[in-house]
Amino acid sequence: MDLSKLLHLAEGMPEYRRLVAELKEQNGEAKAVALEAAKPYLIAALYQSLGRPLVVVSAQPEKCQKLYEQIAAWRNSGVAKFPEPDALPYERISSDASTELERVQVLSALAGMDGEASPPLIIVSAPALMQKLTPRSDFAAAGHTVKPGMELEIFKLLERWQAMGYKLESTVEMPGTIAHRGGIVDIYPPTSELPARIEFLGNTIDSLRLFDPASQRSSSAIESLAIGPATELLAPLMSPKAELEEIVKSIKLANCNAEVRQQFEQELAMLADKQELNNLQFYAPLFNTDGLLDFLPADCLLVLDELPNIEQAIDELDAQASQLRAEKIERQELPINFPRPYFSWPELEPQLKQRSRLRLTAWGVGGEENARQLKFTPTPGYAGQLPVFIKKVKQLLGQKKRLIIVSHQASRLSELLEPADIMASPVKEIKAIPPPASLTLVQGLLGEGWVMNRETLLFTDAEIFGFIKQRRLVKRRPVPHHQFLIELTPGDYVVHVEHGIGRFAGVITMGNEHSQREYLVLQYAANDRLYVPTDQIDRVNRYVGAGDQPPTLSRLGTQEWSRTKQKVRKSVEEVAQELLALYAAREVVPGFAFARDSVWQQELEASFPYVETPDQLEAQAEVKADMEKASPMDRLVCGDVGYGKTEVAIRAAFKAVMDGKQVAVLVPTTVLAQQHFATFKERLEAFPVQIGVLSRFKTAKEQEAIVEGLASGSVDICIGTHRLLQKDINFKNLGLLIIDEEQRFGVAHKEHLKKLRQEVDVLTLSATPIPRTLHMSLVGVRDMSTMETPPEQRLPIKTYVARYDERLIREAILRELERNGQVFFVHNRVRSIDFIAGKLQSLVPEAGIAVAHGQMPEGELERVMSQFAQGESDILVCSTIIESGLDMPNVNTLIVNRADRFGLTQLYQLRGRVGRGANLAHAYFLYDKGKMLTPTAEKRLKTIFEATELGAGFNIALKDLEIRGAGTLLGQRQSGHISAVGFSLYTRLLAEAVEAQRAKQAGVPEKAKPSPLPPPTIDLP
Repeated sequence: MDLSKLLHLAEGMPEYRRLVAELKEQNGEAKAVALEAAKPYLIAALYQSLGRPLVVVSAQPEKCQKLYEQIAAWRNSGVAKFPEPDALPYERISSDASTELERVQVLSALAGMDGEASPPLIIVSAPALMQKLTPRSDFAAAGHTVKPGMELEIFKLLERWQAMGYKLESTVEMPGTIAHRGGIVDIYPPTSELPARIEFLGNTIDSLRLFDPASQRSSSAIESLAIGPATELLAPLMSPKAELEEIVKSIKLANCNAEVRQQFEQELAMLADKQELNNLQFYAPLFNTDGLLDFLPADCLLVLDELPNIEQAIDELDAQASQLRAEKIERQELPINFPRPYFSWPELEPQLKQRSRLRLTAWGVGGEENARQLKFTPTPGYAGQLPVFIKKVKQLLGQKKRLIIVSHQASRLSELLEPADIMASPVKEIKAIPPPASLTLVQGLLGEGWVMNRETLLFTDAEIFGFIKQRRLVKRRPVPHHQFLIELTPGDYVVHVEHGIGRFAGVITMGNEHSQREYLVLQYAANDRLYVPTDQIDRVNRYVGAGDQPPTLSRLGTQEWSRTKQKVRKSVEEVAQELLALYAAREVVPGFAFARDSVWQQELEASFPYVETPDQLEAQAEVKADMEKASPMDRLVCGDVGYGKTEVAIRAAFKAVMDGKQVAVLVPTTVLAQQHFATFKERLEAFPVQIGVLSRFKTAKEQEAIVEGLASGSVDICIGTHRLLQKDINFKNLGLLIIDEEQRFGVAHKEHLKKLRQEVDVLTLSATPIPRTLHMSLVGVRDMSTMETPPEQRLPIKTYVARYDERLIREAILRELERNGQVFFVHNRVRSIDFIAGKLQSLVPEAGIAVAHGQMPEGELERVMSQFAQGESDILVCSTIIESGLDMPNVNTLIVNRADRFGLTQLYQLRGRVGRGANLAHAYFLYDKGKMLTPTAEKRLKTIFEATELGAGFNIALKDLEIRGAGTLLGQRQSGHISAVGFSLYTRLLAEAVEAQRAKQAGVPEKAKPSPLPPPTIDLP
């Protein structure tokens, strides 16, 4: 959506023109009054008219986020938000990597190091404004530019970049990383959209090219590269040792207790010696002396949105931080002279007054007469009364008004306006200012509308329908999820489809002066090497075997690999026959073909209060297409926790009910059944759909009534646990079965489900499908939709793996309580859960604690969960009863005790219970400090720690397969064959065998069968 052309309309207001002139002529303070809803438009217009840097300050992070989203809607580029730090003052927790990246990008832009031609437009909250930062002079001095022809020593250059915060890795994939291979150096500056590859001849830069971080293939050559810092905390990395030692000596530890003093002494010694320190951010106040205001260019305009609110917010934060500091000093946990990490209002106010600034308010500026009154008024609301709205539109057009409608439902509005002879096709971009007496319909989202100068009226979904879909703009770099090269490290075993099992040795560039090409180097038996061009990377897969034993390397130039492959091929043909026999019945039995979407279906989908992700829309379309076919559907929707799978299920269920069919929703736990029931009821309350829930929370009499309703057909949708699979359950006309987290059900339940699959449409939802389910989908026996795009408000969960430590637990809980949040503490031993709750109560006496587990009486469990959901207790000490599907946005800290006893999928599901709100979530996985971890437990904890990126569920399932051993997938009979060729090639051969068997059963001529893989092309140096 591009609305930037409409910004010129502001120049039609005389007061706006006077305000612009005033801001151009003086460097003091100007004042303006504007409607709250029009502020984003006004700020974007001022930025365009003035052509100078703008920094907009708002009191609260939530208001700051809203301003950022709305201003970005008017300016499709050049807008950034300077995020506030994740940690509270005096906390030993480092900022999230994505938060630090955004902060570094903004500081680089303000310091003129981002290479952008246009001046920056930055949105900042009061908490971010008051934080102390690294000195601007140090930050600016660190930046430099490299060009072809420059003489530079590689190792000195690498040392300099590491001092600027860059991490040395084997492969560059993320901003702030560097890699070194012979005469090639890769670097990914935070301000660059792509990483760069620098090739040296001796100490001279020979070439400079950008490259794709996913494929590692180089693209266009560039003339120069600006390299700025990769961290906002430079002093500990760049300062001389003597200077660091002086700073360290200044900290007085006499008031600290022995344990705290020892920790400070150890960490300060590491700091003085320039050793890597995990919680370096904690010591930032020792070095940071400047603030964001020191980074602003001289011609920058400060826009202060509701200045009294900004002052109040800073005073409140100052008071909270001072109280926290006093408590820590009293507990002997903080040196008495430890510097404050922020500025107070009395320190900030004089700095603000030295800047050119605009005080912006919606209510008038303290009664002063010299404020510019900008003519914006509210747009009238219609709360979904579309006939009244359409009549008003026609009337306004007759009055020669210019109408702009920005709606997420633009196509629907276009259809509704047409019968009234108002023709408007939806557009995504306004290319010129519309004339009077015109209506422009834009597909998109805006917060609220306004009337400007009585001539231009802007309507949004808020005025037309009474609500708007919620969204968050999060700047992300597109990084594919299945990144083969990035996951490889030298020494990993790989499988080449034609040459067998080798060991990955790295990536090199070879060629002559006219042509350079990149190759994967694979090492085989007898020290043979194979060089594979990166454009043939699809022939190489990472090796995953059926056990823990390393594989035997293949020999090049022999028939050994061909014989092994042939043996496995024969075996998979048998497996393919078995699989197809299992799943073929549903294709033979005719199913029910559901009708196309009804008007009610469209209305249900339009009422969804969030913006659907592209993956969500695609999964929904695939499910509907399957339902409209005559054969029964059997589709797996694999989407990470909180990615919208439930909404896909609701829409499918509603579609089935609209055709007179009943729907069964099968869930693994009683608690989840209750939550799904509440969600379905809320979404479908406007429609005549009868929803029931069967679980042990219901009395025998209530259950009996629902069972009768299912048999008579009066209950349309029934949500339940395995109670739904018992013999007394008979549906009158079951058309769709939805299974949430199928891996949680036992063998007997799965056999029952297997029979149902031959009769009705089946939709399975899973965040981390079990490997068998996953790979049956991958080889084409089941249909699968993947939802990998995170909702825009989602933040990655900050994950910690540590030994059990009561001080860490207390800090984690207090941190969450400070922001009025709640905590899940998972202890999966019912017999000792009350003892653990008692320990926590003594550890954190200020917190309210509740206990929940599956062996509690039904009424008590329901009461405890309900009270916790309503915020009546702070900590829920619980078993894995919370593992599946619970949605409590206020719970943003998870602590798992004895995490080494859990499976990888369990750990991932548990972590998915937090991070569902707008706050950054924290997950702590603790293991017994007195015991050694088993190799498998260590692998699992390492995987969960590393898989912090959004959408990792699909990859977690693959990793779980690797850890468990692929032999469990199809039984031990196949494990030898899996080990022989690796799991990826095994599934590839299995997919070919399945297709061949299908062709044979269908009587397809031989020539129509899948052709063998074409011979590879191997370029030798």
